[in-house]
Amino acid sequence: MTDHIPTTQRAVVFTGPDQIEIDPAKPLPPLGPTQLLLRMEACGICFSDTKLLHAFSQHPRKSQAVGGLTPAELATVAGYAPGDRPVTPGHEPVARIVAVGDQVRRHQVGERVAIQTDYRHLPTAASNVSFGYTIDGGLAEYTILDERVVIEPETGERFLIPVSERPSASAIALAEPWACVEASYAWGERRTPVQGGSLLVVADAGAQVEGLDELLAQAQPARQVTVGLPGSDPTTQALDSVDQVTGQFDDIVYFGSDPDLVEALGPRLASGGLMNLVTGGASFGRPVQIDVGRVHYDLIRYTGSTGHRPQPGYDAVPASCDLGPGDRVAVIGAAGPMGLMHAVRAITLGVPDVSLDAVDVNDERLAHLEQVLAPLAARTGAKARVWNSTSQPLPEQAYDYVALMVPAGPLVAQAIAWAGPGSVVNAFAGFAVGTMAGLDLDAIVERHVYLVGTSGSRIVDVATVVGRIEDGVVDTNISLDAISGLDGVPAAIASVIDRTSQGKIVVYPALGDMGLIRLVDLPQRLPEVAAAMVDGQWTKQAEEVLLRTVPAL
Repeated sequence: MTDHIPTTQRAVVFTGPDQIEIDPAKPLPPLGPTQLLLRMEACGICFSDTKLLHAFSQHPRKSQAVGGLTPAELATVAGYAPGDRPVTPGHEPVARIVAVGDQVRRHQVGERVAIQTDYRHLPTAASNVSFGYTIDGGLAEYTILDERVVIEPETGERFLIPVSERPSASAIALAEPWACVEASYAWGERRTPVQGGSLLVVADAGAQVEGLDELLAQAQPARQVTVGLPGSDPTTQALDSVDQVTGQFDDIVYFGSDPDLVEALGPRLASGGLMNLVTGGASFGRPVQIDVGRVHYDLIRYTGSTGHRPQPGYDAVPASCDLGPGDRVAVIGAAGPMGLMHAVRAITLGVPDVSLDAVDVNDERLAHLEQVLAPLAARTGAKARVWNSTSQPLPEQAYDYVALMVPAGPLVAQAIAWAGPGSVVNAFAGFAVGTMAGLDLDAIVERHVYLVGTSGSRIVDVATVVGRIEDGVVDTNISLDAISGLDGVPAAIASVIDRTSQGKIVVYPALGDMGLIRLVDLPQRLPEVAAAMVDGQWTKQAEEVLLRTVPAL
């Protein structure tokens, strides 16, 4: 146990839509038998924090848990704050365990940990329980977590990932957003129907339907519904019209090319669902409205082929959505905090002959990005260029990979237009569910452009990034633009909303009353701290000077 456990603490609290407070004495409840007390070392600010601030109780991760723990168990989880209860945000943390309850078995006092914050084993009605959303997060001096929450029940893996003393707190706090980037490449896609899942097969009148037996030999659904197909077997529910279809499906196979029908089928895709468009050589003839928010948050996918069999559509799904040798990569919105991470990853991953076009619309931010990328490209041998798309049209080439940071539906359509045959378009930007975009499905069917999106990260992604930090492969501090104490969080949130930051912001909860300071301003504000940076970049030495100096000011 720690020598002193406080009963109150300084904490940031969201109390309602667009309502943010600094509570100087937020109560810290007694530690329960299955709980851990963590002292927060650092926590990053994320654009997703602004979404929670705006939506508050309407955010899908702020609703009640509907599984994983019983209501009685949830009532004993410290900091559980669903619905309209005030909550401490912050889901990019690094912390040290300073006390544990007497029933804790997998965690020890003194451990330094990165916290994977997305608890998918605790579903809500529209998402899942998450640290910093449904459970009090990292923008406080302390937090309490429950071992029943931070152990993945199926694998036994810990959501608290051990970290050595070598990296700075800021580098590990930045592991979570870098892990979200990592997840978007490493998530993995399926190339067969779901075994034991649900399958809807729809055929236009007169469509040539082939290969269903071949498909079902790979995976047999527990529920199968057909529309427009005669002679269905007794285990299949046969309907005359899509309007008669109820529920959602893991797989939808559509033999036809009616854009209105594809739009009607879209909402019938379950989370993680895939729609396979078998066009028989026909075309859709117009952009088709697709919910790109569901591509990002619900992981729905579209594939297809120009023949009469569905199998080639599944075969067209990439075995890997990561970069390959010789790939031509475009990052759209590359000068923002997350775009920088995608750009840095592309040229430091070690994949040979990758070339990068980093695209944005702000010359000042692009100049900063070029300063970051140039030495990395020189070290790795990768080709990297920055482009202002408002003054320089993109080069006439078909990209193998397009990563999109800007949550604008028309830009998804533009990204597909820039994508070459067999390419991946990564809709990384956090599109709200219900964001519709008119997309060229003929490109998806004929050129096999594959549109992906992911939300959050997994334990393995955080562990991968922590490993790269520990091994010196990547210094996540390269994306740091500003530092703050807890009192500077409102200004930090405003900076993210206004997009005035040129990178990430890290908060040090121990420096409660320090305001927001950009690194470029440190020579004037805190010259002793600035002297410990290297070429204007944050270092562990600068962090140590900051934590030693500021409390004494």
